[in-house]
Amino acid sequence: MARGFDLPRIARPASISADTSLDAHEAQIHAYRRMGGAARVALMFRLSESTRRWTTAGIRRRHPHYDFQLRLALARMTLGDDLVRRVWPDFELLDP
Repeated sequence: MARGFDLPRIARPASISADTSLDAHEAQIHAYRRMGGAARVALMFRLSESTRRWTTAGIRRRHPHYDFQLRLALARMTLGDDLVRRVWPDFELLDP
């Protein structure tokens, strides 16, 4: 075990980014466990919102002419083609 953390050493899980060391991953998990449930939920919402902003910025950079289409492209990326077709049947699928 590394640096006194109570996590057993395991083979590198697929969920760990290639640029993250096992020590850093274990430290992050340890920090999450010290947080209360409300703090973890608040962090999850902040991370989700940040991801949405970065994704929207990427779509806007690739398609600066998108207006309402920006929301449809984001929906396609987050919800998938089937759901987007059911919710907005009159709109074509847009490249995100």
